[in-house]
Amino acid sequence: FNRFGNPAQIGVERGITEFRAGRPVLIFEKERAFLAMPVDGLDADRLAAFVALCGGRRPRLAVTGQRGRAIGIKTLEPIVLKLAAMDIDEILSLSLEGNIDCSLEAAPADPAMQAALDLAKLSQRLPAVLVVEDAVTRIAFDVALVSVAADAVAEFRQMITQSIKIAGEAQVPLDCGVSSRFVVFRDAIGGDSVAVVVGSPDFSKPVPVRLHSSCLTGDVFGSRRCDCGDQLRLALKQLAAAGGGIILYLDQEGRGLGLANKMRAYQLQDEGFDTVDANMSLGFDDDERNYDVAGRMLEMLGCQRVQLFTNNPAKISGLADAGIEISAREPLFGPVNVDNRRYLTAK
Repeated sequence: FNRFGNPAQIGVERGITEFRAGRPVLIFEKERAFLAMPVDGLDADRLAAFVALCGGRRPRLAVTGQRGRAIGIKTLEPIVLKLAAMDIDEILSLSLEGNIDCSLEAAPADPAMQAALDLAKLSQRLPAVLVVEDAVTRIAFDVALVSVAADAVAEFRQMITQSIKIAGEAQVPLDCGVSSRFVVFRDAIGGDSVAVVVGSPDFSKPVPVRLHSSCLTGDVFGSRRCDCGDQLRLALKQLAAAGGGIILYLDQEGRGLGLANKMRAYQLQDEGFDTVDANMSLGFDDDERNYDVAGRMLEMLGCQRVQLFTNNPAKISGLADAGIEISAREPLFGPVNVDNRRYLTAK
């Protein structure tokens, strides 16, 4: 079995699949274990099934420190809330709605519960998880639950970077008259990022590079809420004018939150939140992206030195931390309109 990969890594991969399906997993830390189930996708029937699975133990709700502050609890670290009742509306309100006042008893979440929250983020689900301890002995034998080691969750992002493989590539002529080669990279959990090699870049010199996080709304449909599509088209034009370059189209929709959570953040923005506050109200960091994957993609393409086209200092430091030399930075200024002005100001 070990020939198919690290058992701990496989456990996390399976745990991600279970969380995406809205099913519970067992989280293990040393001699201790507990049940965890994501709130995202929860309905009354699933809640009843989970409560029955817990064998009489009452679940608690684990949330991040960001979400804790959004519901009126002074905390910098993840917490667990003692629920007044197993009420689906209360649980969803505590996990998802805009800033509310919470009077429930809260306690610090231990590292194993933090692992459950991180697993939810890796699954691109809300970082809010129902947890229950001391209900595991009977369940482990009666129900086919996936087991996940808490310490493996913390190490998994690095595992993802090392798991990247080239899945396919082909020449793709573009509407703007530019020749390009699309190189698709796939990671261990099925995430696809693409290197668009524009023209014929000279890899003996710093290569013009744009790190671009996927944005369905802006890149495909021309949303005016952001400048992503404008920056992508501008980068393509500038890389072609430079004689060639690379656009890394990264699987990091919504600053790494995923498309569904991006829409939830948009809804909060419509209620008056800015981009940063909306993300943090949902329990996330203001930006959940990681650029180790981008560095690994460039290494696999044979690119070690870049001229980076970006307005984002985090991309510069992230790529440098991944071992890529940044020889220069070029800004990309898209048009400002009435719909994206607030977004650009916050950014």
